[in-house]
Amino acid sequence: MRVVVAMSGGVDSSVAAALLSQQGHDVIGLSMQLYDQSGTQQFGSCCTLDDLHDARRVASALGFPHYILNLEQRFEETVVSNFIREYSAGRTPLPCAHCNSDLKFSTLLDRARGFGADIVATGHYARIDRADDGTWLLKRSTDPDKDQSYFLFSLTQEQLAGALFPVGALSKPEVRAEARRLGLAVADKPDSQEICFVPDGDYAEFVERHADVAQRAGAIVDQRGQTLRSHDGIHRFTVGQRKGLGLATGTPLYVLRIDAESGNVTVGPRDRLERAAFMASGVNWISAPPPATWLTTAAQIRHRHRPALGRVRAIDDGRAEFEFIDPQPAVTPGQAAVFYDGDVVVGGGWID
Repeated sequence: MRVVVAMSGGVDSSVAAALLSQQGHDVIGLSMQLYDQSGTQQFGSCCTLDDLHDARRVASALGFPHYILNLEQRFEETVVSNFIREYSAGRTPLPCAHCNSDLKFSTLLDRARGFGADIVATGHYARIDRADDGTWLLKRSTDPDKDQSYFLFSLTQEQLAGALFPVGALSKPEVRAEARRLGLAVADKPDSQEICFVPDGDYAEFVERHADVAQRAGAIVDQRGQTLRSHDGIHRFTVGQRKGLGLATGTPLYVLRIDAESGNVTVGPRDRLERAAFMASGVNWISAPPPATWLTTAAQIRHRHRPALGRVRAIDDGRAEFEFIDPQPAVTPGQAAVFYDGDVVVGGGWID
């Protein structure tokens, strides 16, 4: 079988390619060039020019062809622009999920067919299974610490049918051990931690530098609406934030709400962060039709959030309503809410 492997230059996608090659598949490596490579732009520790070189060296060592796709414009339009718009609107974006759904799988499946392949493999820590009725299932990795199914909730049945996650049943130590056994130069390469296009982690400065309009300044207010101090822009805050508020109070205060219209950032004690329910939009139902009545599931509302039990139902215009059994803190607009039935991703959307 001919398989296109999305190669980031890291150890996970390199081992994914190696495993498929060892299994006798006809492997083709594809890497995405997401930035201007003229040397005028600072990069993070992901998707850099060095990463592209690492991917090519791995492909050469394993004996299969490797190509680079220039996706700079699409990355700017679908991922970076969304990041800027969301922060400017007082929401907290999740660019890795947008990159997977709006760029990686939608693009690579089309490009794979141009190479005569119907399958795209990646180094994601997730698993794909098939139900008795033929429905494709997206499931958690067997390594809970590295599981990335949360970022893949928007994959469709067609995309799952054409996807492979060769390292999804392995732990990270097992992946590195396999890379060492194969003598891959990336065996001990560190994992990427930050957002690739914000290498210094200063999201606010990045938004200010790239936004088309000035950011909305306003006031930090308490729950009664009384002004505590002014601020330079709502893009500097996220729901649940405690540090960097510039407030001298006797008790810790957290960001409770961000009003993009007025520019007000409301703060309060931690116990006021909890929410019993939320709405999500742009919901993708993977393993079942949209539930018209309440369906018992667990919701994961951040990457490192422990899924909380509750119930979900679909409503109009691709939206869903979720109610927790136990209220959860910092339900953050702009983040993904992913609904699980055990290890299976039922669906997910964007928190309103």
